[in-house]
Amino acid sequence: MTTDTATTATAATAPAAGSPAVDIGIAGFGYAFGEDQDVAAVAADYVPDPERVVKWGYRTFHRAADDVTATDLSRQAAQQALDRAGITADALDLVVVATTDMPEYSYWDSASALARELKIERTQTLLLNEGCGSGVNGLFYVASTFAMQPEARHALFVVVNRVSEFHRNRMNVINTVLSDAAVAVVVTRGHDANRWLAGEQFTDPEYSDLLRLDFGGALTPLPPAGWTSADAPSAYDQVREQFAGDPAKLRKFIGERYTRLVEVIEGAARRAGVSRGDIDHVIYLNDVPASIAAVATPLGVPVDRTNAALAPDHGHMGGADQLISLGLQIERGELNPGDLVALCGISTGRWCATLIRI
Repeated sequence: MTTDTATTATAATAPAAGSPAVDIGIAGFGYAFGEDQDVAAVAADYVPDPERVVKWGYRTFHRAADDVTATDLSRQAAQQALDRAGITADALDLVVVATTDMPEYSYWDSASALARELKIERTQTLLLNEGCGSGVNGLFYVASTFAMQPEARHALFVVVNRVSEFHRNRMNVINTVLSDAAVAVVVTRGHDANRWLAGEQFTDPEYSDLLRLDFGGALTPLPPAGWTSADAPSAYDQVREQFAGDPAKLRKFIGERYTRLVEVIEGAARRAGVSRGDIDHVIYLNDVPASIAAVATPLGVPVDRTNAALAPDHGHMGGADQLISLGLQIERGELNPGDLVALCGISTGRWCATLIRI
């Protein structure tokens, strides 16, 4: 009888069922926010019907000063995370940046720019542009690097949202107030708190055009004459246009938003070797309370163990929502050692989830 040595070696090194693929945890959080703005006081500057925005329930959002860039916010958050983790930038083996709005320049790499700001050289970088789910799914790419490079010890993951008000009206895209902020986390091999367990994501390309901006790319570089973001149609206008004449497909899309979030969370739970009933907290986008409840309730998680209480004071910070909420809730003592937290989100046509053990 012969032995397949390759199979034997793989079995010997593979993680046990229910164990994470790599032993990593978040060792430090850092944040950077634009200036606080009162929603009710400034809503009329953005939309002709400010009462519609106020009814969403947001109290505050963050608007960066005109001379503050996404890279500035990223650098501030990154330095705070490094300081809190007790390491210097030259100890990093990987820098990942996820951006969820228009970049500062075309033909340009935000991750490389951040590495330059941190004064580090020859560190591998990765740039993600997966929309509002980037802060959730990006941890999978960090974990993948640790799995493939056993010598890697520390990674920096930054998620930044800096709204370009030329391109987007921050109060007329979806039913949230878009906000400027960045979050950074230092991920360290062998760190025994805030451990990454598993991630899951899938895409339905049918919905890939729902939030598309039709100019600024190679096909249509310039906006129409006289165009301003103040007059741009909302995402809901785009949704109605896409499903015009087919109300059944529209109802299907609306229903799938939340059922697929539960599906992707359950997928991450299976990978982690836990059940949906083991999940203690759910952190979703900084959406309105009803939307957050629509994700948490089917999982048996009460709304007071979500990010619903934090969302009104921050607005929707793109892909940074979930990690900012995770870090702030840890610092406030709202999450306890051993708690299982499901981070989840939707980008355009993409559903994703990540499980963290506090």
